[in-house]
Amino acid sequence: MAVRRIVANLRADDPSLARSFYHDLLGLDVAMDHGWIVTFAGDALSPVQVSIASEGGSGTPVPALSIEVDDIDEVFHRAVSAGLAIVYGPTDEPWGVRRFFLHDPFGNLVNILSHAHEA
Repeated sequence: MAVRRIVANLRADDPSLARSFYHDLLGLDVAMDHGWIVTFAGDALSPVQVSIASEGGSGTPVPALSIEVDDIDEVFHRAVSAGLAIVYGPTDEPWGVRRFFLHDPFGNLVNILSHAHEA
């Protein structure tokens, strides 16, 4: 038996509001849209992971999602240009990531990050 995938399911009264954040800001494609659920996906393959945390690191709250991107500064500038409030960072963390936090349209805290060796 092997875990093949882990999918985050975030509650939203109007899932269509997610498009501006997950598609427009982060560039994810709409993989499925049934109205009551919209699934966004990218083409990157990565290992299955789930993190359990007592804090978000550096004394921050635990984010609902951590999304690794290839160009964090580009995503940061797009977020600021879109008028999204940045609630933490961008910061170079001692464990080797550059990251910032913001909320998605539903109030979920999202950690946007790049690893230092890839940034």
